Amino acid sequence: MKNPHWARRSTNATVESVTPSKTQPVDTLIGLVGGLGVGAAIHYYRALAAAHDDRLRPLRLVMDHASISRATEYASKGDRHGLAVYLAGFLSRLKSAGATFGVIPAVTPHLCIDELKRITPLPVIDITEAVASAVRERKLSKVALFGTRFVIESDLYGRLAGVDVVRPRPDEVEFVHRAYTHLAHSATVSDDDRRQLTDLAGTLEKREGVDAILLAGTDFALMFDASNTSFPHLDCARIHIDAILRAAGTTAAAPAIV
Repeated sequence: MKNPHWARRSTNATVESVTPSKTQPVDTLIGLVGGLGVGAAIHYYRALAAAHDDRLRPLRLVMDHASISRATEYASKGDRHGLAVYLAGFLSRLKSAGATFGVIPAVTPHLCIDELKRITPLPVIDITEAVASAVRERKLSKVALFGTRFVIESDLYGRLAGVDVVRPRPDEVEFVHRAYTHLAHSATVSDDDRRQLTDLAGTLEKREGVDAILLAGTDFALMFDASNTSFPHLDCARIHIDAILRAAGTTAAAPAIV
């Protein structure tokens, strides 16, 4: 299958061009729920800081640290309410610290995003909405997801309406889940896992005819970048970060597509 030009470009590119918003207050304070993949939280912090530095704007950010193990336990049980209440506690503390809006830099905890929005004291930048919008903008018709089994088996929690979402075979889902869980918990990249995930992406492209792989796990930013990602993909962390920058009034250019 011949891929469209955009599909061979990485969405991991560093933000190089940002412009301040005239409609957002300069004192916007980002509230980040860390700990749900320490490596992902660090990646978000670095990307947000770089974007603000490029425009000589101070990054105003406050963070509270959650437990990835506890969040995963709620997800494993399918306890959306419990997970929402747990996350709302962090968002409440971030609001008390002055945060303007909240960010959960992880895809799996968005399992409870609808429940969370009903009880959170702080607006949340929803990664599932941002990714669904990006898929529509790029007119993708068939995709596959890499992430935890909760994300893969839910088709990104049903946000990809009108898109043919191809699920890997059960043993493939289990491998992706294991590889991603190890990455998120350890913030350590396994070269063998990266090679096998790359091979699986190629298999899905050929066997299923997918247009792109959605890297629907924010810690994948530690494993895949513009220099080592040969398969067509969308970086969900990058898409989320751009949405955060827009909300903060430091608008990024559209992600570079190579």
